[in-house]
Amino acid sequence: MQRIFHTPEGVRDIYGRECRQKHELKRRIRSVFQKYGYEEIETPTFEYFEVFSQEVGTVPSRELYKFFDRDGNTLVLRPDFTPSVSRACASYFSPDQEPVTLFYTGQTFINSSSYQGRLKEITQMGVERIGDDSPEADAELLAMTVEALLSCGLREFQVSVGQVDYFKSLLKEAGLEKEAEEHLRALISEKNYFGVEELVEEQKLCPQLAAVFQELPHLFGSVEVLKKARSLTDNQSAVRAVERLERIYELLKVYGYEKYICFDFGMVSRIQYYTGIIFQAYTYGTGEPLVKGGRYNELLKHFGAPAASVGFVIMADSLLTALSRQKIEILPDEEPYVLTYTEETLEETLVKAQRLRKEGRSVSLRKKKEGL
Repeated sequence: MQRIFHTPEGVRDIYGRECRQKHELKRRIRSVFQKYGYEEIETPTFEYFEVFSQEVGTVPSRELYKFFDRDGNTLVLRPDFTPSVSRACASYFSPDQEPVTLFYTGQTFINSSSYQGRLKEITQMGVERIGDDSPEADAELLAMTVEALLSCGLREFQVSVGQVDYFKSLLKEAGLEKEAEEHLRALISEKNYFGVEELVEEQKLCPQLAAVFQELPHLFGSVEVLKKARSLTDNQSAVRAVERLERIYELLKVYGYEKYICFDFGMVSRIQYYTGIIFQAYTYGTGEPLVKGGRYNELLKHFGAPAASVGFVIMADSLLTALSRQKIEILPDEEPYVLTYTEETLEETLVKAQRLRKEGRSVSLRKKKEGL
């Protein structure tokens, strides 16, 4: 019996119209990145394990595809572009002298359980702005996020913005043990209101700190949420984090994209390298974020070139799914023009095909079967 080959779990073939749509989507997003003056970079599909080690704060080691080279070095397929681009930036650029603005496109690989049809190989497109600690940089990346999604035809979406420094400032004040801190992070991220209340009672925190931690899962919505967040604490680091969000929002009003922005102080990523703003974009038709991003001012220290940085990544596959479910077409419904020929008509058909191709038409040649 003939053996039928198929793809491993968590990966898939893409062909035909879907493949053409994906290339068009990438073209549109790349155009937005280029309009903002960002230059493209390509990094290797696999790197040394240390680039994505626990100290960097990327995905857990057990979710990496690991293998060895002939010298015994541990290598991994990249699960995330940001550490790779940061490593390259530390090697080839000077972000301490002027900001480095880069964008990328490629595949990432995460060896996690493929529940709910989640892919293990996905296409990511993203940008990194390195050597710029300003709120203007944060606002620019949020504006690029909105513009990239609009360029693909999406109209109904929301970019949810959080502030990691707000949460970290409160954690430092609370002085929790590492285990309790991680538990609290998970409960807030899941918006487990009762779990948060129970944990802060167990930790016997002061009333003001206990109250603000209990409020964090509720702190999401429009710009008014910023006033509420500011009123909950007199922690100066937390207050400055809110003030930065207020400045970013004012800049987004200048871009004209403020209507796509909301705020969520309960947004806490498991990726540890985020230090300031953190954001995700959502739309209906997919439960996964279309965009993930944030500030990571400490990451480049790992590669020997400290520099404040901010970036985001677009999940191209999730975006394609959302566009399909919302019946948004990004390609004209045009099939290749088919020309049939016989031995006698081959040359004149080739001339016609070339003329049509020069006019921009897609032309496919088919030899006419005998008897038809």
